Amino acid sequence: MRKIDIFDTTLRDGEQSAGINLNTQEKLEIARQLEKYGVSIIEAGFPASSPGDFEAVKQIAGTVKNSIVTGLARSIKSDIETSWEALKGGVQPHLHTFIATSPIHMQYKLNKTPEQVIEIAVESVKLARKYFPLVQWSAEDATRSDRDFLVRIMNEVIKAGATTINIPDTVGYASPIEYGSLFRYLSENVMGIEKVKLSAHCHDDLGLATANTLAAIENGATQVEGTINGIGERAGNVALEEIAVALHIRNDYYQAESGIVLKETKRTSQLVSKLTGVVIQPNKAVVGKNAFAHESGIHQDGMLKNPETYEIITPDLIGDVTTELVLGKHSGRHAFFDRAEQMGFVLSNEKLNAAFVAFKKLADRKKEITEEDLFVLLTDQQVQTSEAEVYELESVQVQYGTSNIPTATVQAKTPSGEVEVVSSTGAGSVEAIFNTLEKLVNGKVHIIDYRVSSVSKGRDALGEAVINLSFNDVISTGRNASQDVLEASAKAYLNAINRQIVKAHYQEQREAVAQ
Repeated sequence: MRKIDIFDTTLRDGEQSAGINLNTQEKLEIARQLEKYGVSIIEAGFPASSPGDFEAVKQIAGTVKNSIVTGLARSIKSDIETSWEALKGGVQPHLHTFIATSPIHMQYKLNKTPEQVIEIAVESVKLARKYFPLVQWSAEDATRSDRDFLVRIMNEVIKAGATTINIPDTVGYASPIEYGSLFRYLSENVMGIEKVKLSAHCHDDLGLATANTLAAIENGATQVEGTINGIGERAGNVALEEIAVALHIRNDYYQAESGIVLKETKRTSQLVSKLTGVVIQPNKAVVGKNAFAHESGIHQDGMLKNPETYEIITPDLIGDVTTELVLGKHSGRHAFFDRAEQMGFVLSNEKLNAAFVAFKKLADRKKEITEEDLFVLLTDQQVQTSEAEVYELESVQVQYGTSNIPTATVQAKTPSGEVEVVSSTGAGSVEAIFNTLEKLVNGKVHIIDYRVSSVSKGRDALGEAVINLSFNDVISTGRNASQDVLEASAKAYLNAINRQIVKAHYQEQREAVAQ
């Protein structure tokens, strides 16, 4: 039985998705869950890209013990050295460095000859090995590269000390047969290939990422790279949960196992979706809400007679089991804390108490508390950090009528500690709220994306608002959940603004320490 290492790049390639903006605490929370999920390697970020990414990678490397933590670096001396400072506290320091190898990238992006690219790649790997015991080298845009050139450059980087060779389908160009044959060709022609791990990294531009990744496994790949829920640039990366479940269900065919704790699949997917604000499509394989739904009469009849007629994956396999929830407004602190522990949350007493207070408030207004409701309340506490002074909504009131102009009035505490009351109008209730808040925050705000979705079922369900906006030309994402979607929308807006303020506050602190 072959072991396939799972390399998760949710926090690096996944976070490069348009509209995703995670802070350090959120990245740390996702990293802890990925460790619990059983991934072999966590790519925590790109340390040289920003002080925030550096700090997040450093904290994750110092926290995660059962997964290897890596960071991305260009083939540049400063990138590699900065990455070492961020990753040296890890259990097994690991670096991922890369350079483009396709003719179009070498000519137009790098403006380098093939010989120069080989020289740069070799020097970067040699430098990386002075610091890191584990070095992964990637041939960016490998599937549009000349095969013989790939053999030449891989021969050299293996001699220079690379421990993993990654063959990315960077633009989702390859077909499964082509991608599999490329792995087979390199396995047969690269000198020393048997001494290194061979890795697959597939994008989903043509909808072939899962098929291509499985083709790579069939042809010698011992590591696969992807993201939770398939998030990533453009059409995204391969969804790792699909690969893990495919290897399990078709173990008879692939004869390989991933080491993934499949019962953590649903929770991992939910956490990434909530913190990134990226909704999972209903018919998404494995984790979509319709993945186990059967509406056709023929299907329902078959399911009643024998579930295996149409269900090759069970909800129980991925931890998607409906729990009878007996918590309500009369439930005590002990029962609430016990349920939080059963759901896998590890919170300080202070945060548990804060979550319990929020739970009691919700229980007074909501007939039935679902596990989805608890997940939202507990996750919000889990990722909360001590922050700088920020905007705090005290009340929002909207006057609306079909024949009247919607008017919103907001009362909020400002970062200076003063309470302000502002009003404005809009074409609808939400626009009136946003126009009012723009006057409050006193800056240039542009709404990029906004949506509200139901957390659970029923007319009294929590509504979660997610907003992606730019504030003074810097993009930020905010979210909030409430039974009142207008309140949730106002709080999500301020959450996005507050994240900018907190980020600037910590940046000032770091600069002060550096001086």
